[in-house]
Amino acid sequence: TTTTFHELHPTNRRDPMSIRIGIAASRHCASVARAARPNEGIAMKCAQRRSGAAPTISLRLRGKSTTTRSTAAPPKAASGAAKEAAAEATASASSESVPIGTTLVAMTLAIGTVSAGAAIAETATASMVPVFDPKEQRFDQSTFIGRLSKMLLACDPSLLVYSGEEVRRCKAMVDDYDYHLKNLPEDVNETEMSRKLWEAQRISSAALHPDTGDTIPHPFRMSGYVPFNGPICVAMVASQSTSALLFWSWINQSQNALVNYYNRNAASEMTNETLMKSYAAAVGSALAVAFGLATFIQRRYSPAQAKNLLRWVAFPSAVVASSLNCYIVRSPEIDTGVPLVNGDGEDVLPDETSKIAAERGVNSTTLSRAILQAPVYFLPPFLMGAVPPLKNAILRNPVMRVPMTTYLLLVCFGIGLPSSVAIFPQMGEIKVEEAEEKFHKLQNEKNGGKMYEVLFYNKGL
Repeated sequence: TTTTFHELHPTNRRDPMSIRIGIAASRHCASVARAARPNEGIAMKCAQRRSGAAPTISLRLRGKSTTTRSTAAPPKAASGAAKEAAAEATASASSESVPIGTTLVAMTLAIGTVSAGAAIAETATASMVPVFDPKEQRFDQSTFIGRLSKMLLACDPSLLVYSGEEVRRCKAMVDDYDYHLKNLPEDVNETEMSRKLWEAQRISSAALHPDTGDTIPHPFRMSGYVPFNGPICVAMVASQSTSALLFWSWINQSQNALVNYYNRNAASEMTNETLMKSYAAAVGSALAVAFGLATFIQRRYSPAQAKNLLRWVAFPSAVVASSLNCYIVRSPEIDTGVPLVNGDGEDVLPDETSKIAAERGVNSTTLSRAILQAPVYFLPPFLMGAVPPLKNAILRNPVMRVPMTTYLLLVCFGIGLPSSVAIFPQMGEIKVEEAEEKFHKLQNEKNGGKMYEVLFYNKGL
C-alpha cells in the first residue's frame, strides 16, 4: 500500500512544515496498521532527494513495495506559480472592490442620461402637440409608440425637482386651461400654449394621484423609480452572500410594495389591516424566493461557483417576487372592483364597480412588472460581455466593473420601465357583454340614447 504527501494534503504541496506533518501522519498510519496486522511486517520508508525533488513516502508490505512520487514543482517553479496566484488574487480583489466615488458619479450620469432621453422626446414632438384637452392624451394611446412616449415623459427623473408650490401652480394652470387658450399672449400661439399646458399636466400628474389628488412621496412616484429603485437593483446584482441578498431583496420589495400602493386604482377602498397583510405576504414571499434559491446554490455548488451564481439569483427572485408583490398588494381591488367609465371619463353606473375589470387591471400590471426585470438584469452583463469597447475597458481596469454596471443598469431601467408599462394602455377597455350583467344595456344619453358597446377602467400603474 502506497500513499504520497500530496494525496494527503493536496493544497499544501509546497509547504515544508506541511510535508513534515504529512510524514508524521503517514508514520502514525503505519503504526496503527502494524498493531492491527502484526504478521504483515509493514515497513515505511521516507526518502527525499537532495536535488530538490518533492518527497516520496512509501508504505512497504512484506517482500513488495510500491513507491509514488509527488508531482510538486521544484522551488523555482513553485515561486513563479505563487507569484501568478498572487497576481490573480490582486486582480480579483480589484474587480470586486467598489469605488464609491466613481460609482456615485456613474449613478448621477445614468439618471442624467434618462432625463436627457425624456427631454429629447418632448422636444422632438413639441411641434406636433394637439390642442390641449385634459380629457385627451398628448400621444396616441392606441399605439405602443404613443404609450411609450407618454410613459417616457412620465418616468422622467427631472420631475422630482419641482416643489410642491410649483406642482400646485401647474395644477391650477391645467384647471384653467380654457382661459389660457382663449387669452393668448401676443408672442404665444395656440400650439405653444398647448405645449405649456401639456407640460403643466405632466408635472402635476407626476406628483398627484389621479383619483385622490393626494401628493405621492418622491420615492414612490413613477418618476422616482430610476433614482430610488435603480441603486437597490445594483446592490442586489452585486450581492455575493445570502445575507446581503436577503437584505436588499427586502428593501427592494418594500419599495415596490409602496410604489404599487401609491399608484393603485384608489377608487377601490383598502383598509390599513388589508394593506399590512398584503405587505407582509408580498415581502415574505420575496424573501422566501431569494433565500430558497441562494440556499440551493450554496448547498449544490462549491463556494467559488456559488459566489458567481449568486449574481444571477437576483433576476429570477426579482421576477417572481415583484410579480407576487404587485398581485398581492393590489389583489384587494379584485374583491371591491373598479368603476367603469365612458369615453369622457364619466361613471356609467355611479357607486357600482366591476370585479372583472379590476382583475384584468391587476393581472396586466403584474405581467408588466415581471417583464420589467429582463432588461434590468440581462442587458448590462450582455452589453459588457458582447460590446468590445466595454469588454476591453473592464479587462484593462477591472475596478470599473461596478461603476459601469451601475450606469448600464440604471439606463436600462430608465428605458425598460416605460417600455414594460406601455405594453398595456393606462385606461383599459372592456366590452359591455364581458362585464357584469348590471352594465349591460346601459344607454349613452349624449349619443342619442344608444347603448354602450365598450367601457373603460383605470388599470393603475
